[in-house]
Amino acid sequence: MKNKVQMITYADRLGDGTLASMTDILRTRFKGAYEGVHILPFFTPFDGADAGFDPVDHTKVDPRLGSWDDVTDLSRTHDVMVDTIVNHMSWESEQFQDVMKNGENSPYHKMFLTMSSVFPDGATEEELAGIYRPRPGLPFTHYTWGGKTRLVWTTFTPQQVDIDTDSDEGWAYLTSILDRLAESNVSFIRLDAVGYGAKEPHSSCFMTPKTFGLIERIKEEGAKRGLETLIEVHSYYKKQVEIASKVDRVYDFALPPLLLHAIFTGRTDAVAHWVDVRPNNACTVLDTHDGIGVIDIGSDQLDRSLKGLVPDEDVDNLVNTIHANTNGESQAATGAAASNLDLYQVNSTYYSALGCNDQHYIAARAVQFFVPGVPQVYYVGALAGANDMELLHRTNVGRDINRHYYSTAEVDEQLERPVVQALNALCRFRNELPAFNGVFSYRTESDAAITFVWRDAATSAELRFEPGVGLGVDNATPIASLTWTDAAGEHHTDDLLNNPPVVA
Repeated sequence: MKNKVQMITYADRLGDGTLASMTDILRTRFKGAYEGVHILPFFTPFDGADAGFDPVDHTKVDPRLGSWDDVTDLSRTHDVMVDTIVNHMSWESEQFQDVMKNGENSPYHKMFLTMSSVFPDGATEEELAGIYRPRPGLPFTHYTWGGKTRLVWTTFTPQQVDIDTDSDEGWAYLTSILDRLAESNVSFIRLDAVGYGAKEPHSSCFMTPKTFGLIERIKEEGAKRGLETLIEVHSYYKKQVEIASKVDRVYDFALPPLLLHAIFTGRTDAVAHWVDVRPNNACTVLDTHDGIGVIDIGSDQLDRSLKGLVPDEDVDNLVNTIHANTNGESQAATGAAASNLDLYQVNSTYYSALGCNDQHYIAARAVQFFVPGVPQVYYVGALAGANDMELLHRTNVGRDINRHYYSTAEVDEQLERPVVQALNALCRFRNELPAFNGVFSYRTESDAAITFVWRDAATSAELRFEPGVGLGVDNATPIASLTWTDAAGEHHTDDLLNNPPVVA
């Protein structure tokens, strides 16, 4: 994976709603800023029960968006990442519909999990209560198979039926997806919901040793096809560190809430500790198509004696501060307040979570770009987007608060804002300065300031992050400062927002 900034986006939410329009915007409006792109699910259908994460056919592009030829065309100018949805597929899929009709006479009946296929001898109350799940209740939905009612395993929504990844049929399905992606010049796969993809009795059915075996198996199959693997798991931070040693790339999901915590409290000690222990083979993010994860910095959900990166009361204060900064908008979109898949994330744009403060936002992005890893910026974040309450009220889907539809005209309008121009400049600076391929270090002077340093033989860059200076002040107070040296040996001190850095 190239050490360049990438964008995360839906195919239908930048431009006129097609892959071709999205590609044009990336090549023109964001030229040089984003050199890779993670396209969120564009399979048939892209607008199902979970915004494309419940595919009826994972190997087909929804014709309303374009075709595989469009994906191949995009790969001429950008590295392309595509989701491989490991854990489940749509109940409306040809395979599951055949099982519903023919039951055990269907050639696909072993492809899907039921309660009895995981617990053939039955399950105790303790075993069922111990299943880890991102939403309340048990992970089963009543479906009729060949005239018989079965408890089908549905980790997420009732419309997303879980695949038996141990079965020959389930494995053939997953490898068919990898084949299709490789044929279209995709470079990277993001394993969605893989943490739930390996079930077994007497376990939490989440991130168990069996799960790591599944991850390794998929990684090996992907490598045979030239596909690098990124793992998506929200969990206790030590599990993330453990996962990182076994895969190509992991998300750094702890960084987004830790930076909010730093900006809200004026303290950087938790960030410094995380830099010490975090895996460096990470994709760094502040925002994604999901909410802002808080589970990633708190104590272990399965064992509260395992302490998090910050105390649980700090996590609670963090959530409440986001709600206050958004004037209750995030609260209206989070947990039981709206239709949500989990209760462990706060639904808000990152910009709104920071109270739409340009200085704080660009400082957080700068830290993201300075921490080791490959930066990814969600399309709403690329345009410093605020919460979309109109879309939330229309759909009552909590995550839609952070899934705005931008027409080409609106993209052009947002690109005129100083904060968006500064972010684009920061992306190009991160892509072009050779120092970011050099040696990383950091230093602290107190619990209130941290300086990140990148250096190679000819160039260098230092970012000082001191969030406490911005506490209780207006939008104009910088909390981060940048100094750098170019290849000619000239030294620069740039204002990240009003005079962003430019590499000659």
